[in-house]
Amino acid sequence: MNDELLYNIAITSLPNIGDITAKKLIAYCGSAEQVLKEKKQLLEKVPGIGSVYAESITKGRDNALAVAEKEIKFIESNDITPLFYLDKSYPNRLLHCEDSPVILYTKGEINFNNPKVISVVGTRKPTDYGKEFCEKIINELIPHDPLIISGLAYGIDVCAHKASIQNNISTAAVLAHGLDRTYPAQHTSVAKQMLEHGGLISDYKSGTNPDRENFPKRNRIVAGLSDLTIVIESSKKGGSLITAHIANDYNRDVFALPGRLTDSQSEGCNNLIKNHKAALIQSVKDIEYIMGWEANKKEASPQTQLFVDLNEEEKIITHILSQQGKESIDNLALQAKLPMSKTATLLLNLEFNGVVKSLPGKLYKLI
Repeated sequence: MNDELLYNIAITSLPNIGDITAKKLIAYCGSAEQVLKEKKQLLEKVPGIGSVYAESITKGRDNALAVAEKEIKFIESNDITPLFYLDKSYPNRLLHCEDSPVILYTKGEINFNNPKVISVVGTRKPTDYGKEFCEKIINELIPHDPLIISGLAYGIDVCAHKASIQNNISTAAVLAHGLDRTYPAQHTSVAKQMLEHGGLISDYKSGTNPDRENFPKRNRIVAGLSDLTIVIESSKKGGSLITAHIANDYNRDVFALPGRLTDSQSEGCNNLIKNHKAALIQSVKDIEYIMGWEANKKEASPQTQLFVDLNEEEKIITHILSQQGKESIDNLALQAKLPMSKTATLLLNLEFNGVVKSLPGKLYKLI
């Protein structure tokens, strides 16, 4: 049995220890294993931990390890891939979210680092207007070859997954329960089709029921995995609004489909637009404009001979942009392994020198 994986899973099973606290402990102690083996007196000295959390760790570790052993057996027998937040394969976009999961459980073939990842969410009781727009926008996205993220729920979620499958677009569902089941059961066939060109995602262990409180919590993953979130129909207090607000908190772009003022299923979307929490969307052209995306066009390779005066760090930035076409400052900093402040300074200098151009959606591209 993989001891490192055992402890990485076990730390997520400790009582009262959430993702933020677990990451703090790992950063301070050096590894999940060391956290679980540390003495209570030393754990109490970790900033922000104290006696209550320390006791939760020391009293709960034996049970947590037993739970982890069981989970590893499930993982190995069901072709599931666990992604620890310090693994190279962990989704880049989630690394910028403080409350992202310590571990993600995935099934299928999901390219989390697709250059374009879009979340599509909305009401569980869509009108024909909402369903037709969902199918239309997914079809218009074909030239961009994105990854479409949703939650496999009734309504807009499953509509987005089905439209993606029909258009041969990769799609993945973030679930509010363990990967030992499909909820709702009526969407089992859709989930199986998704495994062929996308997959399933959860931060819940096997045996976890789809309890009501799990759904708002999983929405942070839906928002965090994506460059932008599209909300297609929502009542005034619809659950998809939680995803939209989380996306705003993560500094990600949000789009909302407008509707008539008298339609209750459009009230949530209209309010997002009214309060400047989302951009109005009518077609893929709105996404292309705000995000700076161009369909079916490769960016011209930079004339490297013109950039002979660039320093080494600037060359790293321009090389990434030459490979990616367009990229966000967050991902540039991550890929270049540079501090965010340093990356921002480099981009500003490159922009002044006419090497890069800033685009809507917090993106940059080579000129």
